[in-house]
Amino acid sequence: MEENKKMEREVSRREFIKELGYLAGGAVLLSMPWLKSQTPEKLKEINGQGARVALIGCGSRGQYHLHNLKSIPHAEVVALCDDYEPNLKAAAELYPKARLYSDYRSLLEASDVDGVIIATPLHLHAPMTLDALAAGKHVFCEKAMARTMSECRAVYEAYKRSDKALYFCMQRMYDPKYIKGMERVHSGLIGEIVGLRCHWFRNADWRRAVPSPELERRINWRLYRESSGGLMTELACHQLEVCNWAMERMPETITGMGDIVYWKDGREVYDNVNVIYRYANGVKINYESLISNKYNGMEDQILGHKGTVDMTKGIYYLEEDNQLSGIRQLLREGKEKTLGAIPTAGPSWRPETRVDYVPHTLVEGQISVNSGQSTVGADKDGSDVILSAFCQSCITGEKAENVVEEAYCSTLLCLLANQAMDEKRIITFPEEYKIPYMKF
Repeated sequence: MEENKKMEREVSRREFIKELGYLAGGAVLLSMPWLKSQTPEKLKEINGQGARVALIGCGSRGQYHLHNLKSIPHAEVVALCDDYEPNLKAAAELYPKARLYSDYRSLLEASDVDGVIIATPLHLHAPMTLDALAAGKHVFCEKAMARTMSECRAVYEAYKRSDKALYFCMQRMYDPKYIKGMERVHSGLIGEIVGLRCHWFRNADWRRAVPSPELERRINWRLYRESSGGLMTELACHQLEVCNWAMERMPETITGMGDIVYWKDGREVYDNVNVIYRYANGVKINYESLISNKYNGMEDQILGHKGTVDMTKGIYYLEEDNQLSGIRQLLREGKEKTLGAIPTAGPSWRPETRVDYVPHTLVEGQISVNSGQSTVGADKDGSDVILSAFCQSCITGEKAENVVEEAYCSTLLCLLANQAMDEKRIITFPEEYKIPYMKF
C-alpha cells in the first residue's frame, strides 16, 4: 500500500514537471519565476545527486513531509530532531538510519546536513530559521513565516543577506490547479477582477490529547496567543497569498471581527473570523473562517466581470457561456422573457435570477481537490513539488524567486488582520513593514 502511494506521488510530480516543460520559455514561467527550477532541463542537471536534509519538528506535519520525501529521488534524510520523545520515535520508525537529536542547535552543527526542514509551532519558526541560515544551512520552513511582524522583517532581511535558499511551504504556488487557474485569470478569461472570496470551514476543536497537564501549551500550541496566530496564520495564510497572486498587488487596508463563539474551552485564539481587505482600486477580499461548521468546506474564488475561477476545485465558470446546451439556452431565454414582463418597482429594478453555470476544468485529467478538513495535509496539493524544489536548491544553491516575498506578504496580512480584530478598527498597511517587492 505504502509503495503504491509512493509511486502515485512520484508519477503525479513527474507529470506536473512534464507539463511545465511545455510551458518553458512562455509567459507562464516569466510570470511565475519560482517554477523555473522545476523544468525537465533543470532536473537533468542534478541527475544522480542527492540533498542531505534534516527534519526539525517531527509532529504530524513533519511526518507528512517525511512521507513525501520518500518519493523524491534526490533527497536523503540524514537526521531528525524533536524535544518531544514520542514524536521523535514515530519519525525514527520512518527513517531508522537517520541520526536523532533533541536539540536543534546541535543538529545545525552537523557538517553533513545541507538543508533543514522546519515543522515546529509558529513561534519557533523565526528563531530556528535565523539560526539555520546563520549556520550555513538551506532552509524549508512551514508557513506562516513568523509569529510577529518584527520577526517577519528579521527573517526577510537575513534571507536577503544570505546566499542560502529559503522556502516557506506556500504549496499553492506549486499546485497545478492554481498555476493553470492563475494563468487563465491573468490572460483575461474572466475579465477584470472585481472581487475575491475565500473561506475555510471545519468542525473540530483543534485540540490534541495531552498525556500530562504541563504539556498542554506545548501540544495544543495552536490555541494560545504566545505561540499561534489562530485561524489567520494557520489557514488564511495560503488563501491570502492566492488573492495577492491574482491581483499582483497588496491591499492597503484591513478590518475585521473575531470571536470565540463555540469552543469556549480556555483557548485564547478566535474560532470564528471575518476579515475584509481593500485594494487601492476598491476590490476587496472577503475572508471567513470558523471551526464549528464544515458544510461549506474551503474555497478560493477569483471573481471577474466575465466569470469566476474556483481555484480549490480546479474549475471556472463564465457569465455568458456559449457552451450552454440548446435546451438549456431555450429555457434560460424563456425565463428571461417571463421575468421581463414583471412590473418593476423602479426604472432599473429587476429580479435577480440564478442560472446553472457550466463548470470548465482548469487541468485535464484527474485532479486532487482538497476539502480543507485534514489538519495534517492533503495529497497532491503542491506540497511534494515545493519540497522537491527545496531539495533541488540544496544541491544547486539556487534560490526560488518570490517564494520568501510571497510568504512575507501573506503572513503580514494575517498578523494585521489579528491586530485589526483585536483593536476593532481599520488598519492601513504600516510603512515600516513595506518591502520593494510590494505593489499597492
